[in-house]
Amino acid sequence: MVKARPRPAVNGVASADRVLTVLSAFQVGDTALSLVELVERTGLIKSTIMRLMVSLEDHGFINRMADGRYQLASEVMRLNAVYQEALDLERHVMPRLQELAEYSGETASFYVRHGAYRMCQFRVNSRHRLRMNMQPGDMRPMDEAAGAQALRASYEVGSKLDKPYYSRGATDPHASSIALPIYGAQQELMGALVISGPASRLTEEAAASLRQVFLDTARDLMRSLGFKPADGKTKASETVK
Repeated sequence: MVKARPRPAVNGVASADRVLTVLSAFQVGDTALSLVELVERTGLIKSTIMRLMVSLEDHGFINRMADGRYQLASEVMRLNAVYQEALDLERHVMPRLQELAEYSGETASFYVRHGAYRMCQFRVNSRHRLRMNMQPGDMRPMDEAAGAQALRASYEVGSKLDKPYYSRGATDPHASSIALPIYGAQQELMGALVISGPASRLTEEAAASLRQVFLDTARDLMRSLGFKPADGKTKASETVK
C-alpha cells in the first residue's frame, strides 16, 4: 500500500488562518486580552491559542504580561509604520505617474527592491490597448531592465544622472522601458520611476523625446519627498538634471 503524502500546504493555510484570527481578535480600545477573552472572540480552544501565542511572541507580535494577559507588541507597530509610509508615498507618487502616463501615452510605474526581485508598487496603465500587462504587487527579476538598473544605482551615481536608463527586450523581448532612481530625504533609494511600453512604440528615439519631461518629473518627485543633496546644494546640476 502506498502511504498517503502529508498535505503541508493545507495545514499551513489553516495555521495561518488561526494566527490571523487571533490577531484580529484585538480591537480598538483593548489594552490587553485574557485567554478567556481570546477564546470567546475567536472560537478557538485554549491549547491552540496558547500554542499560537508562543509563535507570535517569538516573532514580536505579542507580549505576554505578568498577569497572563496578552497585548500587541512592537512588530505590529512596525508593520503599521510601513503601511502608513506606503500610503504617504502613494500620495507623492501617483500624481506623477498620472502625468507621465498622460504625457507619454505609455504605462508609468514605481518599482521597489524586494530582495532578489523588483516589485511594481504603483502603476498607471497606458491608454493604448497594446500595453504591458502588469499590476501592483507583481514581481520581476533584478535583470538588465531599466527599472532594475535604476534600483541598483548608488546614490553617488544615481543622483547625478542626466540620462534615464533605457532597456529593450531585457525581461520581455517585446518590451522597452526607461527608468530613474528616486531618492528620499535621507538620500536613501526609495524606488525607481519607470515608463514602459511595447518595443515597437517605445523606441530609443521615442525615449529620447521623453527625456526632459521624465527628468523634470523625477526631480519634482524627489523634492516632494524631501530630497536634498548630501552637500546641501540645491542646483539642478547637483541632483538629477
